[in-house]
Amino acid sequence: MGHSKAQKTRTHKRIVSIASKRFREKGLAGFGIAELMKEAGLTVGGFYKHFDSRDDLVAEAVNSAFGGWKRRVDAAKSGGASVSIAKLIDDYLNAAHRDDPGTGCAFSALAPEIARSDKRTRSLTSEQVRNDIQLIATLLPDKDKRTARSRAILTFSAFVGAMSLARAVSDEALSREILKTVAELLKNFAPRHST
Repeated sequence: MGHSKAQKTRTHKRIVSIASKRFREKGLAGFGIAELMKEAGLTVGGFYKHFDSRDDLVAEAVNSAFGGWKRRVDAAKSGGASVSIAKLIDDYLNAAHRDDPGTGCAFSALAPEIARSDKRTRSLTSEQVRNDIQLIATLLPDKDKRTARSRAILTFSAFVGAMSLARAVSDEALSREILKTVAELLKNFAPRHST
C-alpha cells in the first residue's frame, strides 16, 4: 500500500470514528458534514473523496459503533475477563454510560433515527440486533431455544429502552431509578452463567 493510499485509509477511519461518536452524542441530523470535516482537519470538499453520500457515512459510522459485546466475548475466549449477563447489565445500565452516549451503545442513542435511515443502515442494524440477541441468548441458557431467544429479546429491549428513558428525563433521581430498577429486575431474571 503506497503512502497516499495508507494515509487515505487512516483519514477515512478517523472521519468514521469522529462521525460515530458525534452521531451518538448529537443525533444523525445534529452533526453536519462541515462540522465533521472541520473536526477531522479537512475541507468539506474532501468528504467526497471518502464517501459517495452522507448516507454512506451514516452507515459506516453506525456500523463502527456496533460489535462491542462480541469483541468482549472474543477476548474472554482468548483468556480475557469472562462475560456474563450480570456484567453486561452492570456495564450497560449505569450513569457513566448514560452520561457518555458518544462512546456507548448506538441503539440507545440512535434507534428512532436509524428507523428513518436508508436501507443499508437499517440492514446493518438488523444484522447487529440479531447478533446481540443471539449473544444474550447464549448468556441466558435455557433448554428451550425459543424461550432463551424470547428472554434475550426482552433483555435487549429492556437495555435499550431503559437507557433511552434514563437519558430522556430531566429528573436525575428518576433517571437513576430507571437504570437501577431495570438492572435489578434483569439480574433477578437472569441465571448465573458466563462465557
